[in-house]
Amino acid sequence: MQALISLYRNRLAREKGAVKKDWGGRLAVALAYPNHYRVGMSNLGFQVVYHLLNRRDDVAAERVFLPEGREMSLYLQSGRPLLSLETQRPLEAFHIIAFSISFETDYLHVLKILEMGRIPLLAKERDETHPLVMAGGVTTFLNPEPLAPFMDLFLLGEAEGQLDAFVERIRDAGHRSRESLLMEMALGLESVYVPALYRPRYLKDGTPGGMDPLDSRLPPKIKAPRFQSLDAMVSRSLVTGPDMEFGDRILVEVGRGCGRSCRFCAAGYVYRPPRSRSPEVLKKTVQEAISSCGRVGLMGAAVSDVPGILQITRLVVDAGAGFSISSLRADTLDDELVAHLDRAGQKSIALAPEAGTERLRRVINKHLTEEQIAKAVQTVARRGAFNLKLYFLLGLPTETMQDVEGIVKLVKKIRHHMVKASARRGTMGRIRLSVNCFVPKPFTPFQWFPLEEVSSLKSKQKWLKKAVETLGGVNVSLDVPKWAYVQALLSMGDRRVAPILLNAHRLNGNWKTALRASETNPDFFVYRPRELDEILPWDFIDHGIDKSHLMREYGLALRGTESEPCRVGECKRCGVCPDPGGVQGGVSR
Repeated sequence: MQALISLYRNRLAREKGAVKKDWGGRLAVALAYPNHYRVGMSNLGFQVVYHLLNRRDDVAAERVFLPEGREMSLYLQSGRPLLSLETQRPLEAFHIIAFSISFETDYLHVLKILEMGRIPLLAKERDETHPLVMAGGVTTFLNPEPLAPFMDLFLLGEAEGQLDAFVERIRDAGHRSRESLLMEMALGLESVYVPALYRPRYLKDGTPGGMDPLDSRLPPKIKAPRFQSLDAMVSRSLVTGPDMEFGDRILVEVGRGCGRSCRFCAAGYVYRPPRSRSPEVLKKTVQEAISSCGRVGLMGAAVSDVPGILQITRLVVDAGAGFSISSLRADTLDDELVAHLDRAGQKSIALAPEAGTERLRRVINKHLTEEQIAKAVQTVARRGAFNLKLYFLLGLPTETMQDVEGIVKLVKKIRHHMVKASARRGTMGRIRLSVNCFVPKPFTPFQWFPLEEVSSLKSKQKWLKKAVETLGGVNVSLDVPKWAYVQALLSMGDRRVAPILLNAHRLNGNWKTALRASETNPDFFVYRPRELDEILPWDFIDHGIDKSHLMREYGLALRGTESEPCRVGECKRCGVCPDPGGVQGGVSR
């Protein structure tokens, strides 16, 4: 036990910005990220929630992570329950265990953390002696149902606009029974979803028939709110340390959401309207980051689209600091931005064509031509020997083998442009392809499409890898189709997936056996195309997006037709901005 305490105290000693409070009279929250410390502390959303909770005097929030390596060995040897980082208290001592979940692939880790904390996995097995177990994060407001039996409640939507109200409700409730408290939370806050108070219905063919509230006072739909002005939000990481993936820099959120309307991208829909920070606020935040760290990570779905981004990157390099960028659009990449990246010491630049042919890029609404890609590559190669990372998806809707062959043809042209543009310099960066399997996501126009068969994905991967090897100077990394299957199951399934998840946990992550043992055929959720008039497991969540808009985009995809990017406040197409000009405050137009 002492070895674990020493490990955590040493980790805290290497950090800057951690908060440690006395528990007296405070609501004790175990803020859990279902992955290892180095991963969780590099998640800006997790850091923001940690700050939002601890800025309140009546809350003491401490962090909890999935142990790894020596840390896990110490737990196994000691038989001790999982401890928090700040004060090394067991999970069962907290009032609330709050999970921040960004990826479906971490669902097993949620159960592992509860098990190590000696908390009953199923919500129905907990009593007044146990903490409330809740979850938030983007996967939960896409589709919480596979996790529903394990959670007492979900807080759906962006945290910034509702955490204070949530905490105040909890504190005002006093010493009520668990059932009474959950009912009050569900009735009092429109973003609180208590799974035990809703019963899913299924039709004779097994498809969902709807979600029935068990009390007439409960709303039939749960709203997932968004905070309109980013300028009023916390915008940077406040805890740094050498043991984090990006511990050498301050992460700064420059914008949220993306107006490009790529049809496969859930973030582009559930974070609507796309918002960016005002240049003045962003400048101030970056200056603070430079003074405290000297290196900045600029985060956003499309950083190069943010108004005033060149002024920000110039500010960084003129100050002698460094920066990195999470994402770049090929059509907004210019000489000055590349020059700033070069001055900052950036060694690689990532672009995302996603598909190898213009036809398929029109299907996914990428708004990116081969000519624009070529121009971006030439811009990069002329400036310096940057390594180029290219992101592609396999198994996109309507994809044919010709589209897969198009990836190789496009990469061959990209390599040619890099060779030509870097000829005078005599050195050229390497090209690396990152090729992932397309997984359909809720609240996108592609939510009605199935995952492509694993065997077909494997066949395409094998062909692609062999073809790329003939190009020379190009590396390719491929994900594992069987894990894409699991992700699709957890993304697109309903509560009937929860027993499969529980069994996979009990089998120490052996998904193959868990899937085979399932009473419900998992292929039903993964490989079955959904009808447009079908009720979907997540239809009870309200993001403000008209389902009819997603249907229209689905139809345009089948016809290979692009639609306009978001025109925030100027149109009514998706329903998020019903009044033209009605969205104000830090919104990019």
